[in-house]
Order: sequence, then structure tokens, then C-alpha cells
Amino acid sequence: MGLIIFLLFLLVPLLEIGVFIEIGGLIGLLPTLGLILLTAALGTWQLRVQGLSTLARARQQMEQGQLPAQELYDGFCLIIAGALLLTPGFVTDAFGFALFVPAFRRLLRQAIAQRIKLRAEVRMRRQDDRGDDQGSGTVIDGEFHEVPDDHDPLPGRGGGPGS
Repeated sequence: MGLIIFLLFLLVPLLEIGVFIEIGGLIGLLPTLGLILLTAALGTWQLRVQGLSTLARARQQMEQGQLPAQELYDGFCLIIAGALLLTPGFVTDAFGFALFVPAFRRLLRQAIAQRIKLRAEVRMRRQDDRGDDQGSGTVIDGEFHEVPDDHDPLPGRGGGPGS
């Protein structure tokens, strides 16, 4: 996971720079900067509209005594979308705008759930192979120190060289 994050922090800015250069070469510097500002403004507006809607649905769910799990997920996606759209770049903007589309969020949620399920199954199988899930015995956590044979832990009580 750390390698993936490292590669993202390395490759995404390089990709963004390349796209900036290409688009700037096609339409010029000022229109490119204008597009960046426009996507930030549109993203902020969209975040406000969808965020308030999601918040209203979450309140309604909680008033009915239900956990607003879907709304929490949508809210998290909207926060990520807003951050991506405020970050200058066309690649991050594309992914940010995609997160505003409910169908894309649903597909992403299903992919994440599938991955979590797969990882959970692998971990359970590993435990089954080792026999850790048998529940046999009590586990006691502690530390130990090796003591030489000629050392009496209780001097003066017999059994050791100091008695």
C-alpha cells in the first residue's frame, strides 16, 4: 500500500505537468489557467449542491433511527472530489468530477467492497491453515529473561550459592 501511495505522489504530478504542457500548447497559457479556475469554481458549486443534499438525506436517516452508511460514503467521496477539484490539474479534475456521478461512486463502492471481501477471505484462510482459529488454549503475553543456573532469585532462602 505504501508503494502505491508513493507512486501516486510521484506519477500524478508528472502526469498533470504533461497534460498542462499539452493543453497549454494547444490553447495557450491564459485559456489553460482559465479552465483550471473554471473547474475549481464548478467543483465548489457541485460540492455545495451535492453535499447539502447528502447531509439532508443523512439527517433523515438518523431521524428514522437508521445508520446513514450510504450517505457517509457519499459524503466521503464528495470531500475527496472537492479536494481533487481544488487541486490544479486536469487529471485530478476528471477523477473529481467522476466522483460527483452517483453511478461512478456506486461502482467504486462495489469494487472496494469486493477487494475488502477478498482480503478478509485470504486472512481467514491463513488463520485456518495455521490453526489459530481453533480457540484452543489461553494466550498469555509476557517477557522473560534468562537467568544463569547458579543464580538464586531469592538469596538466603536456600538452594543457591548465596545461602
